Amino acid sequence: MFEAPSFSSLNLDVALPGIFLAGWATLLLIVDLFIPKERRRLTVWLALAGIAVTFVLNLVMYNRHEEAFKGMFIADPFSGFLNIVILLTAIMGILLSVDYLRRTGIERGEFYSLILFTTVGMIFMAGANDLISVFVALELLSIPLYVLSAFRAPDLKSEESGLKYFIMGAFASAFFVFGAAMVYGATGTTNLPEIFSALGGLGQPGGPSVFLMILGAGLIIVGLGFKVAAVPFHMWTPDVYEGAPTPVTAFMSVGAKAGGFAALLRILIVGLPILTVNEQAAAAWQTTLWLIAAATLILGNIVAISQSNVKRMLAYSSIAHAGYILMAVAAAGTPGIGDQAAQAALVYLLSYMFTNMGAFAIALSIEKDDGSGTGIDDFKGLGKSRPLMAAMMSVFMLSLTGIPLTAGFMGKWLVFQAAIQANLIPLAIIGVLTSVVSAFYYARIIINMYFGEGEGDSAEGATSYVRWTVYVAFAGTVLLGVAPMLVTTLTDRVSLAVSMLP
Repeated sequence: MFEAPSFSSLNLDVALPGIFLAGWATLLLIVDLFIPKERRRLTVWLALAGIAVTFVLNLVMYNRHEEAFKGMFIADPFSGFLNIVILLTAIMGILLSVDYLRRTGIERGEFYSLILFTTVGMIFMAGANDLISVFVALELLSIPLYVLSAFRAPDLKSEESGLKYFIMGAFASAFFVFGAAMVYGATGTTNLPEIFSALGGLGQPGGPSVFLMILGAGLIIVGLGFKVAAVPFHMWTPDVYEGAPTPVTAFMSVGAKAGGFAALLRILIVGLPILTVNEQAAAAWQTTLWLIAAATLILGNIVAISQSNVKRMLAYSSIAHAGYILMAVAAAGTPGIGDQAAQAALVYLLSYMFTNMGAFAIALSIEKDDGSGTGIDDFKGLGKSRPLMAAMMSVFMLSLTGIPLTAGFMGKWLVFQAAIQANLIPLAIIGVLTSVVSAFYYARIIINMYFGEGEGDSAEGATSYVRWTVYVAFAGTVLLGVAPMLVTTLTDRVSLAVSMLP
């Protein structure tokens, strides 16, 4: 007979940041019904207050290493660091939205509740320790994003964005569920540490089926590959990024990627590190991720060259950056590299968060109310009309390229180092060469701002909220590049490989 677990056995305080924010988002959805339209800013401040409290709760939990929900959720430095990235992304996404929603005529209070709900999904993705909890968190992350992508309806591009994202997301979820079912069929469990223990009998009489395990792992990689926009599962990205409201595009470009990579890293490093074939040293999934990372790097950077719209260019740039993080994920397949690879991926996600949010904030500043003004040519002369903004945009472009003394350089340095340590030398070479290619389309923005003919855009969208977002992103980009030890002291505590030991 089924026995309901007690509150003490669930250990709910371990998951307090996510639980609190989920409750706050639900409460905000109700409270917003009673807030008059002329005082809509109160909803904004309530949403930010909820994230701020969640941020403090996460810092309190950072050094803990405990499980909740009968082992389905875990709080550790890995999830704690990712929560920092996710919550900062949510704060900047909300700040970018405040005046944008008003001037485009789509100011509705439920927007902020949807942001909070998808943030909750990301938080639980970061701490998911079971394939079932990964799936539930994945859906909580995705469904609000489908609605947010179509938030500019009846704008046709926005409606197309939401529909495409929904259809492709549904396919991704189906792949993940089939993969999880096969892993369960082979091992009899969905708990990641227990899957690891079951793999100890791989190939032995009564042990899990090698075929089912490899097929299941492949389908899980496909499902999460859609979420992080890895090639060949990237098809939705350019159209969704272009059609969605710009603050939503900025938010999902970092947040969805952080959630997807959180699940991918934990599943592969904690659950499937010894899934091997023919007694090979490296994990069986390493070659597959090696090829996916290489294809993602090549396609993302090359196709970005031909883009004339900055949102589409940053979409392909986002695909390319998923490739760099996948270098670290692939490196984790080599024994002894798992922790180093996870740490490199975390630093890369933080550096990408600051840089990409800043770039999208400046793109939003020159975007017109009807959604136009996001062409690369619209940046011409910005160095004359808004010199400070142009200077910061230049730093963001240099960081995305990976120029030293920027956050982007530190992120790439660490993922390249992990790939080399894992003896993935060809992949590291592809990463370096594609970084050189990326310099072309990033430099085009800088050239247009300073050498393009024109008086420059007045950047009417650069309201106080947007400017503060840009300042924070710029400070993070520079600080992480000049003093990376501020972050590496936190990531050094991340140890996924230790947590998987019996």
